[in-house]
Amino acid sequence: MTAIITQPNTMEKLQTLGRDGQYDLACSCGTGKDEHRKRGSDGNWIYPVSLPNGRSTVLFKTLISNTCGNDCRYCPLRGNSDVRRCSLGIDETANYFIDNLNAGRVFGMFLSSGVTGNADKTMERINAIADRVRRKHRFRGYIHLKIIPGASPAAIEETLRLASSVSINIETPGAEYLSKLSHKKDFLKDIVEPMKLISKLTAKGAPYERIRQTTQFIVGAAGENDKQIVRYMGRLYNGLKLDRVYFSAYQSLAGSDPLPGDTEMPANRLMREHRLYQTDFLMRKYGFSDTDILFDTSDRLSLDKDPKQLWADAHPEFYPINLNRADKQTLLRIPGLGPRAAKMILDYRKTDRVNRLEDVIRPGKLLQKAQGYVTY
Repeated sequence: MTAIITQPNTMEKLQTLGRDGQYDLACSCGTGKDEHRKRGSDGNWIYPVSLPNGRSTVLFKTLISNTCGNDCRYCPLRGNSDVRRCSLGIDETANYFIDNLNAGRVFGMFLSSGVTGNADKTMERINAIADRVRRKHRFRGYIHLKIIPGASPAAIEETLRLASSVSINIETPGAEYLSKLSHKKDFLKDIVEPMKLISKLTAKGAPYERIRQTTQFIVGAAGENDKQIVRYMGRLYNGLKLDRVYFSAYQSLAGSDPLPGDTEMPANRLMREHRLYQTDFLMRKYGFSDTDILFDTSDRLSLDKDPKQLWADAHPEFYPINLNRADKQTLLRIPGLGPRAAKMILDYRKTDRVNRLEDVIRPGKLLQKAQGYVTY
């Protein structure tokens, strides 16, 4: 009997490629209750993302191919791994996105890919889909495009012309650690130099200043410590002016050669990811610098206590804080209070004196935490 082999249809390919692309978080927050990725009714992942104007949108996200010539040891799609490979066509991808857009299921798009051929050939396909959506379908909304490490300046500039935001994943805090994960990627040439170029082209007054740049660290694969990641975060925010840094805890791969991070408990890597997100929020929203963040004797963030509480415990001389006199940045150093609570206090003070914190903040665990650090 002759077996009939059929090619996967668009839906089958999207289910495979959407699943394989779920671990790249460099387009969505994932820290708030409304910011986590969700499965759509067709099995694909739907990603919420915050926009520069403060609003949010929902992204259709997929790889356009899971074929990859790279050798990243943490990645289940690396060239020598045994996975089902498939690719999407240019019109196939564009038409499916537009169908979902017209149905109101998504309002933006995230495109990435395994490296097929080389970085520029892969970028050519990513950019062709975005160009088709922009020109043929006249879509003017949000598109996030992944820039492949090693892409040429010309390919990067074309991506910036088409995208609302871009990302090239830094992966590790330095060349020493990337060399433990890949023998094909050059940390400075393939990752750092493109990031610098993007920063230059998106700086204030530059041709693409409206474009946002983000990146992602893989947490725990290469044996790096948290202090090294946080110091790199400081450079990315202060030096390259990135809009956002994301983190993805390394998930050990069955049957693969062990990595330096495989000696760490998976639950600890997940908690490290959580603490790094908390640290990132302190640096982006609370006025903390990377040098404010405290680490243990192994240069790790505490698994038991959040980094803001740790800072407060180490600086008793800073407290109590007078709620009627403190400015916003000082209020943000109070454990339990965030930007929204600080704004509420400042607004309340315009017309009245704060005599009790509960006059301004709704009772709860965060208010109880803050009580020990304030005065009136």
